Amino acid sequence: MKNFDSAKIKNIAVAGHAGSGKTSLVEALLYKSGVTERLGKVLDGNTVSDYTPEEIRRKCSVYTSLTSFERDGIKVNLLDTPGLFDYEAGMAEGINAAGCVMITVSGKSGVKVGTRKAYDRAVENGKPRMFVVTKLDDDNANFNNVLTQLKTEFGPSVCPVVVPVIADRKIVSYVNLIEMKAYKYDSNGAAVETDMPTAEVSEKMEYRIDGLIEAVSEAVAETDEELFEKFFSGEAFTQKELIDGIHKGMNEGIITPVTCVSSTTLAGVDMLLKEISLLLPAPSDNDVKPAEDANGEPVEVKCDASAPMSAFVFKTVADPFVGKMSFIKVHSGVLKTNTEVVNATTGNTEKVGKLMNLCGKKQTEVTEAVCGDIVVAAKMNINTNDTICDPARVVKFDAISVPAPCYRMAVKAKSQGDESKISSAIARLLEEDLTLSYVQDENTLEMILSGLGEQHLASALSKLKNDFGVEVELSVPKVAYKETIRKKVKVQGRHKKQSGGHGQYGDVWIEFEPCISDELVFEERVFGGAVPKNYFPAVEKGLQECVKKGVLAGFPVVGLKAVLVDGSYHPVDSSEMAFKIAASVAFKEGIPQAEPMLLEPIGNLSVLVPDENTGDIIGELNKRRGRVMGMTPSDKKGLTEVSAEVPMAEMADFTMTLRQMTQGQGSFTLTQARYDQLPGNLVAEVIAKNKID
Repeated sequence: MKNFDSAKIKNIAVAGHAGSGKTSLVEALLYKSGVTERLGKVLDGNTVSDYTPEEIRRKCSVYTSLTSFERDGIKVNLLDTPGLFDYEAGMAEGINAAGCVMITVSGKSGVKVGTRKAYDRAVENGKPRMFVVTKLDDDNANFNNVLTQLKTEFGPSVCPVVVPVIADRKIVSYVNLIEMKAYKYDSNGAAVETDMPTAEVSEKMEYRIDGLIEAVSEAVAETDEELFEKFFSGEAFTQKELIDGIHKGMNEGIITPVTCVSSTTLAGVDMLLKEISLLLPAPSDNDVKPAEDANGEPVEVKCDASAPMSAFVFKTVADPFVGKMSFIKVHSGVLKTNTEVVNATTGNTEKVGKLMNLCGKKQTEVTEAVCGDIVVAAKMNINTNDTICDPARVVKFDAISVPAPCYRMAVKAKSQGDESKISSAIARLLEEDLTLSYVQDENTLEMILSGLGEQHLASALSKLKNDFGVEVELSVPKVAYKETIRKKVKVQGRHKKQSGGHGQYGDVWIEFEPCISDELVFEERVFGGAVPKNYFPAVEKGLQECVKKGVLAGFPVVGLKAVLVDGSYHPVDSSEMAFKIAASVAFKEGIPQAEPMLLEPIGNLSVLVPDENTGDIIGELNKRRGRVMGMTPSDKKGLTEVSAEVPMAEMADFTMTLRQMTQGQGSFTLTQARYDQLPGNLVAEVIAKNKID
């Protein structure tokens, strides 16, 4: 593919709710623009953008993929992002790199949670938006209902530019409100101009078309004073004025065009390609990226090919054959192969090796990428969120914000000896997925893999197996219970053994009492040398080993103070080992007498839920033995923040429950805060489940 000026590049993220037709739309655009010779289908597993084994098996997008095509002298980069909430990081990556977000909305199911999430993410990133109503070939599709939903949900900025003409519940043609022309489509998706609709074609359709034209003109009038005066005087806009007005309105975020297509019949796809060329912004229009200079001062980086090079790594792929592939958006200057750049995030100097354009899995090697373009670098030592730049001007771009991992599972190898392979393979996954976490639980010592949901972790395991040959098993993480005591006791621990020659003798009296400490508090108050001082460390060491496993179910003992008050020794048979054993005998004798009890971890929970779900979530938290502390209206419209204290043992599946209860709109954070006494009715069950012989 030839080099393009930044004014001739369009970067589009295709986002929306799962199943709204994103990948099918990308496939239709590639086919209609001549990149592919056949129209792939998601169900057949032969699309350009969903090409990994996991995506073919699941029949949905799991990763953000890059494709591109050339039309009207413009290079269009399409970033096909996942719609499932488990893969939300992919949407965040795609929208961060895009210059515009094309949000797909099913003509059958309408506006969904994923539609709002994509729109909100685009607004947060300051990206122009465009709605594409898909699946109009479905018998149950209803464009007018969807358009009403869009206007209700997203306000007066919603502006239709292509609408279907419907008669007898069937689409007879499509009207381009900018050109003021109507088109019919044959069985091959080829457009043929036809007459504009009249009342005979569809009852009241002429009124509707007039109303839509008025709405488009009014939206365009808001973008410029001269246009507003022209509109106010009742004069019609020219086609160029409409195009320029919508283009400007998109850049300013005050116009969100709506078009419609059928990706299977290809109806409307050619008009969408026209809108991409005419309406959507190029990087040279509005691509000004905030950054920090070498001194940490804020600067703005403009899309200027003559400026020093700066680029941002927005995605990483750990390919077992090619190696690390870094997806890079160039923000200024020109990124060239065989040049040295500075990684502003780490301070290291890196050499740019092989650069590629991607179209799905097809790779085309290039020697450079101009500002505004998206390119893939192979085998560079850079990671997602890194900024690479010319040493002449070191700048650093903000990192992509992604949801924190909220679904935890314990990981262990299926086969012995694979532990080291697991760590290195998961480290590769962590490089490419910002919403995965892999840490060791400091209390249970289990390795915990965290993500955004069941499907997310299942996909990670599938990649481990297919790409790295590592198989693991997941299990619900153990709960880090602890043990403590409620009363003070004084006990003797005596160890005496004679087996010929030197024997073993150690005798201690120890007082055990509750205290406020996570560690064992050891003191000695021995009088008259009953126990020599040189044996005190052995007594403490024996107790330190004992508190690692309590007497109830083998959990660590906390809140324990041990005071050595008396004892006896033998001048020949006493030893450090004998006193260490004596201390452990005292522990095992004394703790059961001190009314031991189990403690469970309690977490601080903050849940963000739609207003209508607050009652449901409070009921759910009550079932989980939670205690609601308060409710506050959120900054986000229609959401309430519920604060609560909940036992960590009850929260293993809360991610999935919340998602089902709120249709994916809810989110939460949970942090461990303290330990409380485990209710008596649960003690026997916990002991039976965790008792260590």
